[in-house]
Amino acid sequence: MNEYLFIALVLAAVIAAVILLVKLIASPLRKIFKLLLNTALGMGILFVLNLIGQNFGFSFEINPTRCLIAALFGVPGVIIMIVITVLL
Repeated sequence: MNEYLFIALVLAAVIAAVILLVKLIASPLRKIFKLLLNTALGMGILFVLNLIGQNFGFSFEINPTRCLIAALFGVPGVIIMIVITVLL
């Protein structure tokens, strides 16, 4: 009987360790995925806005600084760049 109890406790400990490991790994991966998605959206909007905006007389050059802002801040960064371009 003690042998079965020991096996059950070891199995429960292994399962708990696996669940804890998955949770520890999943949280940073979720943040990295969100960052990559935000970066892709920001860069995509910057490209499409510049492509379509040329037809309406609104365009700005895509330089490394603007790409970095779009990559780091995503959609809000692109919106801020649009507002600054319109105001200046």
